[in-house]
Order: sequence, then C-alpha cells, then structure tokens
Amino acid sequence: MEILFVLIPIAIILLGFAIWAFFWSVNTGQYDDLDSPAHSILFDDDDDLIPDDAKQEKVTTTRD
Repeated sequence: MEILFVLIPIAIILLGFAIWAFFWSVNTGQYDDLDSPAHSILFDDDDDLIPDDAKQEKVTTTRD
C-alpha cells in the first residue's frame, strides 16, 4: 500500500510531461504537414544514377 504513495506522484509527473510534450510539438509545427515527407521519397533527384542508354526523353506538352 505504501508503494501507491510513490507511484501516484510519479504517474502524475509523467502525465504532466506527456501533456507538455504534446502541446510543445503542436505549437512548434510538428503536425502541420504530414503528407509532404511521405511523398518526397517519390521525387528523388537520382538522374545521375540512371545509365545514359536507359534514360527516356522528357515529353513537354503545351496547352493553348
């Protein structure tokens, strides 16, 4: 039973730290843009790794 006198304050301190960390991350913009980092892997600039005979010519289209 005496262990509760130690565990309850520790739990309250950890809860306070978790709430502070959440609000800090929201205020610093950690959750502003969740999609761009996931899509940025698709747009790597690795043209120098593609052999010259395997490169395709870029097709440009113009709209009137």
